[in-house]
Amino acid sequence: MNAAMQRLDGLVGEWSVTMTHAWFLDSLDTEIKGSATFEWLADAFLVMQSHWEDDSTQAFVFGRSDARDEYVAFSHDDRGVYRVFAMTFREGEWTLLREDPDFHQRIVMRVQPDRIDLRADASDDTGKTWRKDLDYIFERRAGAKGG
Repeated sequence: MNAAMQRLDGLVGEWSVTMTHAWFLDSLDTEIKGSATFEWLADAFLVMQSHWEDDSTQAFVFGRSDARDEYVAFSHDDRGVYRVFAMTFREGEWTLLREDPDFHQRIVMRVQPDRIDLRADASDDTGKTWRKDLDYIFERRAGAKGG
């Protein structure tokens, strides 16, 4: 396995996920429960697949370009939406950023061995101002060990 990708190995396993504070739901207090799995594909890419109680799904593939020394993430969901994010690690935070013509999106995660706190923000004015999009809380399932 690529040494630079090795830093993601602790995510491998099964997680319970709660989505909350989503601006697009009826109430910011609404919680949607789901599950996610992280697993390696060919020891080169980390794949996250999530399933939600409303039957929606989402997938991420995390990888990197050695030549550019850059991480990248691809996402897809059951609405048929495909997105590409630049990915960085700094000061205990894992950040995904996309700056596309439709809108900008920033996802910041604080990763602990058994919990991930994720906050997503969006900008409709090319990053001048940001609004909170939603929060995810990932909790490692009992007995589900990391990579």
